[in-house]
Amino acid sequence: MQLEFTNTEKKLFDLLQSAASELGFPSYVIGGYVRDKILQRPSKDVDIVCVGSGIELARRLATKIQPKPKVVVYKRFGTAMLHFKGLEVEFVGARKESYRKESRKPLVENGSLEDDQNRRDFTINALAISLNKADFGTLLDPFGGIVDLKNKCIKTPLDPDVTFSDDPLRMMRAIRFASQLAFEIDPIALQSIAKQKKRIHIISQERITTELQKIMASAKPSIGYKILFDTGLLELIFPALHKMQGIDFVNGQGHKDNFYHTIQVLDNVASKSDNIWLRWVAVLHDIAKPLCKKYIKGQGWTFHGHEALGARFVPKFFRRMKLPMGKEMKYVQKLVALHQRPVVLTKEQITDSAVRRLVFEAGQDIDDLIIFCGADSTSKFQWKLDKYARSLDLLKQKITEIEEKDRLRNWEPPITGGLIMQTFGLSPCKEVGQIKNSIREAILDGDIQNDYQEAFDFMLQKAAEIGLKPVSR
Repeated sequence: MQLEFTNTEKKLFDLLQSAASELGFPSYVIGGYVRDKILQRPSKDVDIVCVGSGIELARRLATKIQPKPKVVVYKRFGTAMLHFKGLEVEFVGARKESYRKESRKPLVENGSLEDDQNRRDFTINALAISLNKADFGTLLDPFGGIVDLKNKCIKTPLDPDVTFSDDPLRMMRAIRFASQLAFEIDPIALQSIAKQKKRIHIISQERITTELQKIMASAKPSIGYKILFDTGLLELIFPALHKMQGIDFVNGQGHKDNFYHTIQVLDNVASKSDNIWLRWVAVLHDIAKPLCKKYIKGQGWTFHGHEALGARFVPKFFRRMKLPMGKEMKYVQKLVALHQRPVVLTKEQITDSAVRRLVFEAGQDIDDLIIFCGADSTSKFQWKLDKYARSLDLLKQKITEIEEKDRLRNWEPPITGGLIMQTFGLSPCKEVGQIKNSIREAILDGDIQNDYQEAFDFMLQKAAEIGLKPVSR
C-alpha cells in the first residue's frame, strides 16, 4: 500500500531516519497516526517507537531542526515529545508489558518492535511504517489491521479476554473507536467485553469519563451508547441512564422507551452542534423520568416535574463523573431545567410575556435551548414532527421580535438596588428587594419598557405605595 505524505511529514521522517541511523535505533511510525493516514483522516499526533531510548531519539532529532524545538521529557514513562511544524511528535522505546490482576499499570521492560505491536490494543492500532534506510516507508501489519480497516472491524491483536483483562480501559476504547469510526466490534471481542465488564471498576473515573466524552463527540454518539448498553458497561458506569430503558404498560397504554429516545435526541443534537455540553443536555434532559413516572387513569403516563428533578441531579452527576463543576455544569443544569418550557409554549397561544420570561431565564443560551428543543422531537409520525417544527419556527420568530424590542437576552436591570437605596435613603432591606422585583416583573409582563426612565418612574410609584419618599438631594 502506497501512502501519500505531506511535505512536512516527509521532512520530519527524513530527519528521523537520519537521527535514528546515527544512534543505531531502528525506528517506526506506529499506531493511530498510521491508521488515520490510511483512512485519510486528519491527524496531528505522530507516535514514534524505536528499538532503543525514545528520549535519546527525541533529543537527537531536536538538534537537526531549526529553530531547535523544546523536548519535553517524561522520565517516569520513558517518553518524550516535541513539536514540528504543527505536528506533535511523541517518542517511546519499544517495550513489552505484563500485568497484575489488580492493576492496569503494567510491568514494563525493553522489547522489540514485535513486542511493542503485541501490546497494542487493536489490530488497526498495531500498524507501523518503517523509517529505516533498508525498508523506508514499508508498512508492517502483523495482525491484519489493513483488512480490519477495510472491513470496518475492531479486533484485538491477541486473545480479547487477555487484552481487556490486562487493561479494562481498552473496553471503553473499543467502543469509542466503534463510535468515532462507525466500525463494528468483532463479535468475539464484544462477548469478551460483556464477560470482562466488571474489571472496569479498577479504572479511574477520570479515564472512563475521558473515553465517554470522546464517544459523545462522535458524529453519531448513539453507536457508542448502544454498545455500552448491550455489553452491560452502561449499567456500571452510568446506572441512571441504564434505568431509563424499558416500557411499562397499564391498561394497554405504554410510554416511549426513554433510553432510546435519549440517544436519538443525542444524535439529533450532534447533527446540529459540536457543543459537547449541549450534547450532555441531550443525555441528561430526561434523566429523572424514571423517578417521576406515574400512570393517571384517563390521562395516561405522566412525568411531571422531571425537568426540575433532573436539574438537581446534574451537579451530583458532574461531581461523580469528574466533569467540570463551573460554567459548563451550570449551563447543562440550566438547559435541563428549561427544556420543557419552549415545548409548553408551542402547545399554547404564545404570549409576549411568556416569551420574555423564557428569554430572560435562558439568557445568552436561548439559541442553544431552541436547537435542543428541535432535536427533542422524535415521534415516528412525520405529521407530528412537521407540526412541532412549525410551532417552534413561530416561537423563534416571537423570540426575535421580543429580542429586538426589549433586549432581554443578557438583561441587566435598568434600576439597581444601589440606586433605590440612594433615591430613598435606605440601607439594605426587604423594601429594596420588593421594588427591584416589581420593576423586573413589570418589564417581563410588558407593563413598562426595558427603559431607564420608565423603570425610574415605576420605581417612584411602587415606593409611594409602601410609604417611601425620595430624599432631597
